[in-house]
Amino acid sequence: MHFEDYQRYDALGLADLVRRGEVHPSELLDAALARADATRSLNAIVMRLDESARQRAQAPFDTSAPFAGVPFLVKDLFQDLKGLPSSGGSRALKAVPAPEDADVVRRWREAGLVIFGKTNTPEFGAKNITEPLAWGPARNPWDPSRTTGGSSGGSAAAVAAGIVPVAGANDGGGSIRIPAAACGLFGLKAGRGRISMGPMMGEALNGAAVQGVVSHSVRDTAAMLDVLQGPEPHAPYHMPAPEVPYLQCLQRPPGRLRIGYSTVSPIGTPVDPQAIAAVADAAVLLTDLGHHVEPCDTPFNGVQLAEDFLLAWFCAQAFIVDHIQRTYGASLKDFEADTRLMAAVGRHTSALRLLQCEARWHEHNLALSAFHARYDLWLSPTLAAPPPPIGSLATPPALAIVSDVVSRLGLAGWLSHTPQFKQTVLSNLGWTPYTQLANLTGRPAMSVPLYRTPEGLPLGVQFVAGLNGEALLLQLAAQLEQARPWRRAPLPSSD
Repeated sequence: MHFEDYQRYDALGLADLVRRGEVHPSELLDAALARADATRSLNAIVMRLDESARQRAQAPFDTSAPFAGVPFLVKDLFQDLKGLPSSGGSRALKAVPAPEDADVVRRWREAGLVIFGKTNTPEFGAKNITEPLAWGPARNPWDPSRTTGGSSGGSAAAVAAGIVPVAGANDGGGSIRIPAAACGLFGLKAGRGRISMGPMMGEALNGAAVQGVVSHSVRDTAAMLDVLQGPEPHAPYHMPAPEVPYLQCLQRPPGRLRIGYSTVSPIGTPVDPQAIAAVADAAVLLTDLGHHVEPCDTPFNGVQLAEDFLLAWFCAQAFIVDHIQRTYGASLKDFEADTRLMAAVGRHTSALRLLQCEARWHEHNLALSAFHARYDLWLSPTLAAPPPPIGSLATPPALAIVSDVVSRLGLAGWLSHTPQFKQTVLSNLGWTPYTQLANLTGRPAMSVPLYRTPEGLPLGVQFVAGLNGEALLLQLAAQLEQARPWRRAPLPSSD
């Protein structure tokens, strides 16, 4: 199968070709591998599994599986393949094999997918860019000098470049929606408890992190959610199943929705005019489709939410670093400087301060639920600006040295209380100040690729729904996709 034919189909379309006997899974895999070879400079894939994938593609298939024979990539974070390393973007874990498959990986295999690699991610998914020292930066297919976003940046680059039509991703602070917005893809973050994070953990980041995918088509994401949603015996909790499968719900229109939108950065940082234009453009389209759209205030205390998100994140980094050191004998120099500083701040955070922080998560939930009593959805930019150049958001070397000195001297706890530190960490969210809300509140949210800058760069817009709002988001996304098909733009060229 030639790439020109391969890239015309989404994942469900490729599976239908297999089901009808028009193409063999090995032909699809050959097309995917060839495209991966042609786009190596994007650095989307950090581990290739060509041989095991070829064996899988040659094995008998249950053609009734929704994604029978479709090539697929998993993210190198929380999507473990038994016996293979899950580095999480860290040099400390590049040689540590996973003891068993992640729940999502097992479900993907049962759905017929052919996994042939793992995708690039920043160390432990802790950044909104994908530039790990362990693997090097992932590059945006629309402009390789620019970031893919993070932390599912490798997956987004792979899908945007046409290596696969859909790829594994996860989202703890925007890590599905940010790279989807930067790479011109559709990205849905499901609500808390919808998809298992097991079996190696009950929940990640106190339930803020969820599994999922990035894709070209809304129907692929809907069908993937049907595959992934549902309880596991070891999961701490789960959401009730939808009344009808998510793929089937796309046949129903969303009805006339009340949508409030805002573009001001919740943390007071600058917003690029193109991000504002993206929301204005979406508002016009939504109005043309019959929805009621009006400006509104930001439905949460942005600065407080950002501080509460980051403090919990720092404590999570401390837990991860300490666990890896104790379990695998890693030293601090095996971790990146930013990770060491985050872990040091988390290590010197009192239990009382952390519990106070987590208690405020519910305050943010109350604020958002009050908003949803008036509006069905909140619309905002996904990103505050188009994807910036690679390296522009990296920590300057001098600051990294200072951070290391502070960490070694045990001053991280004192540093975290200074206004300068708070301003620095908040400014690091300046490119992505809109996405953490859905994670802390556990609500579903999506980035939709409706806009491109005059330079041709993708710039998605975000919608946040209320509790159990995945179906509503997917129905609206399908309506928007039909009104303005985003696959009309050609895929980026190969190397």
